[in-house]
Amino acid sequence: MKLDLNALTTLAAVARARSFSGAADQLGVTRSAVSQAVRKVEDALGVAVLRRTTRSVALTEAGEALLDRVAPALAEIDAAAAAAAAHEGKPAGLLRLAVSSIAETFLSGDLLASFRAAHPQVRLDILVTDSRFDIVAGGFDAGVRLGEVIERDMIAVPVSEEQRQIVVASPAYLAAAGIPLHPRELTRHRCIGWRSSDGTAPYRWEFSDMGREFAVAVEPEVTTNDMSLMVKMALAGSGLTIGMSETFAPWLHSGKLKEVLGSFCPPLPGFFLFYPGRRHMPLKLRALVDHVADWRSMRKGSIRY
Repeated sequence: MKLDLNALTTLAAVARARSFSGAADQLGVTRSAVSQAVRKVEDALGVAVLRRTTRSVALTEAGEALLDRVAPALAEIDAAAAAAAAHEGKPAGLLRLAVSSIAETFLSGDLLASFRAAHPQVRLDILVTDSRFDIVAGGFDAGVRLGEVIERDMIAVPVSEEQRQIVVASPAYLAAAGIPLHPRELTRHRCIGWRSSDGTAPYRWEFSDMGREFAVAVEPEVTTNDMSLMVKMALAGSGLTIGMSETFAPWLHSGKLKEVLGSFCPPLPGFFLFYPGRRHMPLKLRALVDHVADWRSMRKGSIRY
């Protein structure tokens, strides 16, 4: 059995885009060419690798097993080719990143804008998502998440300082509802909660007391996957909400939000840029790793959380 490398690359693009037309746009080819490439893979294997409906495209079990095995190899080939083809050793090409929506430091604009200014031949494709998935299988070069949820086989470099997950509310809400003195009192308050995606349970608010970690299952009156909406609702006096300290920093400094339960919110590892260890690390990714280190060095001591 001999599988065509270009056909496998096309199949991976279809799996990422979940559509033939989306893959065609991403690869710069016709939809017919994408269909032919997928058919070539299926003919070689003798099994279907995609389930097609009028509305969506998804991998079959055989397709998932195939891409789980070949995706790292395809990434290695792309990395080696990019390194060989880079003009005069300059980073170039498309750099795909999957970034947590709450990674405020990384998404602030300053870091990414300065990176693009330093490396104009690198194009950025950034998916802001809080879903946890295999970045290699998803076709991403790297991701940014909280350190505590990054897989151990990944290489991780810090993007931010240590973080604290804190509870905040507007002064008006606290004046009317009272200030909770222990996390167990949250069940008697109006809360604004977060969940990563539709169909998942709201996040259980996590705390620590004398080194003992515990969670409180609050019943949010408002639940969303949009942190900016959570901030707006809190500013409007709708209740208590929870998030990273750097997310609330501007409003804490201005006094528009107040922190509560601070003694139950210890520091935790911050955000990290993570990527798989590769023998041939793409120049574009190496450039980002180095830029993050330089950017943090210049900013050290000037950022307040």
